Amino acid sequence: MHRTQLLNLLENYKNKSSSDNSVADKFINFVKNNSDCFKRTLQYGHITGSAWVINEERTQTLLTHHKKLDKWLQLGGHVDGNSDVLAEAIREVEEESGLTKLTLISDGIFDLDVHLIPAHKNEPEHYHYDVRFCFSTNDPDNIVISDESHDLKWISIDEIEKFTREQSVLRMVDKCFSL
Repeated sequence: MHRTQLLNLLENYKNKSSSDNSVADKFINFVKNNSDCFKRTLQYGHITGSAWVINEERTQTLLTHHKKLDKWLQLGGHVDGNSDVLAEAIREVEEESGLTKLTLISDGIFDLDVHLIPAHKNEPEHYHYDVRFCFSTNDPDNIVISDESHDLKWISIDEIEKFTREQSVLRMVDKCFSL
């Protein structure tokens, strides 16, 4: 039963986004076949929650220069057993940026991505099944860099490729224009 909420969000996303059906199907199969999909103890992969945060004018997005991965990425991370992925995405924004004034602007899931995380210390290589939501903020100046980041920066949507070539990030830029 704890997977029902996410499965419903995934089905709704699949019905609205025909171009991402194969990714949505991959998520649905993963969640249905792994009752512990929200826990890091599922070593080959687990659900994570992320947030694409933009300013009210929709001209900038907030990216973090992630310490462990050494890449500019959206905010997000592990859900640590919580099946409410939206709540976890919000928690991650608050922890990684200090922002608390957020408005959900995507109706349900904004984007889905499965990506490989390299082995690190005692963690083996594994997959993140990343569920992403889109938020705006009317308080962009009150950001604080967390200890998980080298840097945190508002980046112009038009200049994002100067910071990252990650296809999943560039895909969210494109999706941002259709909101």
